[in-house]
Amino acid sequence: MRPSCGIDFGTSNSAVGFLSEGKPRLVPLEGENLTSPSAVFYPSDGRPPEYGREAIASYTDHENGRLFRALKSVLGSSLIKETTGAGGKRVAFKSIIGSFVANLKRKAEIHLGREIDDVVVGRPVFFVDDDESADAEAQSQLQDIVKGAGFKNISFQYEPIGAALDYEQFVQKEEIVLIADIGGGTSDFSIIRLSPASKQRNDRKNDILANTGVHVGGTNLDFRLSLKQVMPHFGYQTQQRARPELALPNGYFLDMAQWHRIAFLYNGKTVSDLKYLRSVAAEPHKIDRFMKAVHDRAIHRIASDVEAAKIKISSENEADIVLDYIDAELRIATSRAIFEQSIAVEREKIGKSIAECLKQANVAASKVDTIFLTGGSTFIPAVESACTAQTPAARIVRGDKFASVGIGLAIDAGLKFGTVG
Repeated sequence: MRPSCGIDFGTSNSAVGFLSEGKPRLVPLEGENLTSPSAVFYPSDGRPPEYGREAIASYTDHENGRLFRALKSVLGSSLIKETTGAGGKRVAFKSIIGSFVANLKRKAEIHLGREIDDVVVGRPVFFVDDDESADAEAQSQLQDIVKGAGFKNISFQYEPIGAALDYEQFVQKEEIVLIADIGGGTSDFSIIRLSPASKQRNDRKNDILANTGVHVGGTNLDFRLSLKQVMPHFGYQTQQRARPELALPNGYFLDMAQWHRIAFLYNGKTVSDLKYLRSVAAEPHKIDRFMKAVHDRAIHRIASDVEAAKIKISSENEADIVLDYIDAELRIATSRAIFEQSIAVEREKIGKSIAECLKQANVAASKVDTIFLTGGSTFIPAVESACTAQTPAARIVRGDKFASVGIGLAIDAGLKFGTVG
């Protein structure tokens, strides 16, 4: 049988897996690392783009160029049809994503020593909330991108079902399982019947009881923390000097706080508009900070520091966001309490999506045997408690936060297309 692979193209991290002699394995994508940050860096001198950790390192080392992250968030939005400056030319966002997927394919083929035509690609339950047409368009866009990267036979699988297939390797008896996969961009939930006897079945339609999802992930939580505590130091909600009843327009501050919008800020129009905002701002020094961040191309670094603080307060009560590379005195104290307050709406959306999943499955909460948690955001206490609140009697099992979906997609690819070895 010809080789196949599963690709978990994530908002924050990606993985590629394959099935060999009945066992799922992940491809080493960067040295011994089995996952790769979903990042692309275009050097300004026109050299080929860099990917993953190498891309982030080039940006961190202040090499001239453009860094793109959270590209999956572009799917289903108007941005997918736009171009942006990168590597000294205009590049379509479809091409940027395509180059990243092609790099994953190339790494897998080098590792396996043969060409791979067949792939199962993970997708969230909903790329776009409450818009079936936009959601279908997002999958179509991703299919075109994957085909353009060189794959010939493409199948899609919901990411939480991929996680379920990973967990099913270890079940000892039939279970009703709630899969909670909360990654960088979306929260996806499935209720599925798993058992040792079902492992080798390709058709699992009768075992999948319900799927729901909502566009809430780690990047949204970063956004909320950034708006709450960081963006006010760069001019967000700052009053206008001549009309103190009005705040400055929000647009640029919202862009600054969102990973996938940052690349749009590095241009002359932004600088010109910020100069105007500075002229009308009651606190112009805050806009000076914004202008410095644009000039130094430091906004991704700010976003990374916000993310790092979020991670720290997931295990500790307090953290500092130190932005002394923007302003020597700029140190912002945050806490788990402040963070949880800022993400209250997102936490409620997660709870409602799980409730809807139980309703669609016609499964009482007391009948759920296990909650399987995967995705980096499930390690955030407020997110974990939102996942477990409605099924308090279920046992909690944690999967690999970055690899479970990729492993499950590898299993699915092997069942659908064939194995290696």
